[in-house]
Amino acid sequence: MRYRLRTRTGFTLIEALAAIAIMALAGSVMLLGAQTSLDATDDAANQAIAQGICEQVLDEIMSKRYMDAGGAYNQNMLVAGATETTRLSYDDTDDFNGLSVQPIRDTYARSLGVGNDAGGTRHANFRVVDGYFGRWRLRVDIYYVSSTDMSVRLDNPPVPAGNTLSTTSGYRAAEVTVEFQNSDGSYQTLAKGRRVYAYVPPPT
Repeated sequence: MRYRLRTRTGFTLIEALAAIAIMALAGSVMLLGAQTSLDATDDAANQAIAQGICEQVLDEIMSKRYMDAGGAYNQNMLVAGATETTRLSYDDTDDFNGLSVQPIRDTYARSLGVGNDAGGTRHANFRVVDGYFGRWRLRVDIYYVSSTDMSVRLDNPPVPAGNTLSTTSGYRAAEVTVEFQNSDGSYQTLAKGRRVYAYVPPPT
């Protein structure tokens, strides 16, 4: 009996190796789960930021006139004028059509998260990390929609900005998309926002 107890006081080499292998496998599974959770949290944060950008740009678009002063509400070209080269100079909604910027910039053409929304620079403690938005792209599409079904886009497939449209109406849609550029050069959509708005003639 004493001999048997002495021979069973520890693990054999095979048992120890098996225990180490099980612990390593369990640890790798736990690390994988933690990484997946962190990735999901990061994706959710990026999508929330992107949705906020969409809403902010849509608000900016909606703050402009429906059309150029003296222009036609159903003009068949939606494009910025020759002197309207920056968002700060945009004065009507169709000026935004075809806007595409990467990295994303604010109204004053400052890198997003750096400017103070007044043309200056915000305090260093409140700036985003350098290069955070470097692979983010903002795209804006302005187009006419059907007056009877505003989910229907007129001139579909889309006509490039500045080209003549064949169909117009008194209703337009502003569509803003925020995308992230992957390492292979492709883009994934983080958020998209759309608003439909109408031309209201001035009182006579």
